[in-house]
Amino acid sequence: MLEKLKHDITLKLSNADYFKGFDLPEVDLVAAPAHTGADLSLTWALAAAKKMHKRPLEIAQQASQLLAELTAVKQAQAVAPGFINLTLEDAFIIEVASDRRIKDPQAENSRQNILIEFVSANPTGPLHVASGRGASLGDSLVKIHRALGYACDSEYYVNDAGNQAELLAVSLKARKEGKEPPENGYHGSYLIELAKRIPADLPENQYGRWAMEELIKTQQQDMKDFHVEFTRWFRESDLHKENAPKAALDFLTQKGYAYEKEGAVWFGSTQDKEAQDDKDRVLVRKDGRPTYFMADIAYHKNKYDRGYSTLIDILGADHHGYVPRMKAAVHALGHEEKSFVPIIHQLVHLTEHGEQVKMSKRAGHFITLRELMDDVGTDACRFFFASRTPNAHMLFDMDLAKKRTNENPVFYVQYVHARIHSIFKAAQEQGFTRCNGITTPLTAQERALLLKLVWFKQVLRNCVADLSPHHLTTYLVELAGLFHAFYDTCRVLDPQQPDLTLSRLFICGRVAERIKKGLEFIGVSAPEQM
Repeated sequence: MLEKLKHDITLKLSNADYFKGFDLPEVDLVAAPAHTGADLSLTWALAAAKKMHKRPLEIAQQASQLLAELTAVKQAQAVAPGFINLTLEDAFIIEVASDRRIKDPQAENSRQNILIEFVSANPTGPLHVASGRGASLGDSLVKIHRALGYACDSEYYVNDAGNQAELLAVSLKARKEGKEPPENGYHGSYLIELAKRIPADLPENQYGRWAMEELIKTQQQDMKDFHVEFTRWFRESDLHKENAPKAALDFLTQKGYAYEKEGAVWFGSTQDKEAQDDKDRVLVRKDGRPTYFMADIAYHKNKYDRGYSTLIDILGADHHGYVPRMKAAVHALGHEEKSFVPIIHQLVHLTEHGEQVKMSKRAGHFITLRELMDDVGTDACRFFFASRTPNAHMLFDMDLAKKRTNENPVFYVQYVHARIHSIFKAAQEQGFTRCNGITTPLTAQERALLLKLVWFKQVLRNCVADLSPHHLTTYLVELAGLFHAFYDTCRVLDPQQPDLTLSRLFICGRVAERIKKGLEFIGVSAPEQM
């Protein structure tokens, strides 16, 4: 419905004599600042002034006169230096807030076939907290993309090739014998427990592969309990079985991007002025083994070959140097660099009792995701992780995450959903079983709440545009705050005023739906009682 209003505004302005003949900017609708008392604010006149060579305020005044004629607009006001503030008709707000549809026509018509790859941790140990942040980010983005109508899949890349299995076997054997693993081995105490489960008839040369498969099962269970599902768990070993690295190397050689030097095969990105990498890199070592970079090129070629047009990779904080070389590889594979979209999420610092938590009881030098889930709960983990942009470092307050008060944002939001369900239970007991719309005049609190509902789809669009779900958590907290204000001011159940009761029950129902859906997109439950 906001899309229709935007279309109507654009049409109204472009057809006016005052604006004819000019290349006008696109109309963008944003929520008006609270102090204006308006609902929408347009900066359109400021942009139009540059094209029309006229004063922004004069343009805003002309535009305001035109926009006041629209059915959805109650009042249009020009404000210096050139803002246009719109107040909407209550009937329009009610109509838009009542619309359950989320799908975006532009997304549904998009030709993008998106693959979001995230976590992709080595199968040599339990998942750590940083992996949890990447998992939360990726899963939320997949859910939001799909909700809007994009074709979007998710993938976990299992690095089960290379010498990791051999090193894991040596470390596991040492633990089985009660010894410390070698200096370059895996030292977490999780291997002590794993060593106790080694099948009696398992040959030593299979220790590494067996341990890796057991750890993959653990990672899969962690992701399931973290409310994350993947379209596919893609194994690197399958790439090697299919000789995909060699096929990718042959392709690069044919295109002139691979060359031999000093017994190794190199990727010649520096010869291409459009490539972003600053130096050539080894693809195949002197002993004939492909590098990790070669396998990554083969993997991304595989993604494109499967029909994906946009590849979003969610990477850990130590992967900044990986981005330029991968962009250069994407270019060499014949795809636009913009089709490869890396997101680097920053570190998570856990705090408890005002101090940073540094050591895991189970994994040694890092905190496991399982430990955090068990301590503060999955819902708190998911909500807290989703609350910050990926490029910002995160302080995760474990004490706050465990609080069951309004200080804890996830409790604050979930409590609204539970409270509304208790309201409906009481309403049913009083004989109020239907609430099909709003038939009574809106109070200020009701209007503010409905106006917030209007912005839900735009918030999801913002999450996609910025590739971050933090807009959604902010929205949910603000929506919860408006509901609390509404509940404190407006009596919902009043047998003496059945029409007013039904109208307010309708509003409550819409709020509960939006909160439940919003929490679902960030992997958080919406309890019906707390």
